Amino acid sequence: MNVLYILIPLALLLLAGAVWAFFWAVSSGQFDDLDTPAMRVILDDDKKPPEAEDS
Repeated sequence: MNVLYILIPLALLLLAGAVWAFFWAVSSGQFDDLDTPAMRVILDDDKKPPEAEDS
């Protein structure tokens, strides 16, 4: 039963840290554009790859 006196404040500290990290991420723009990075993978490049030199 005494362990609850340690675990409850520890859980509240972890919760406060998670809430702070979420609000920091929102305010710093981490969630502004969620679609472009996923679509960037399937877009073609305009440049051709460099050709290998024969040695």
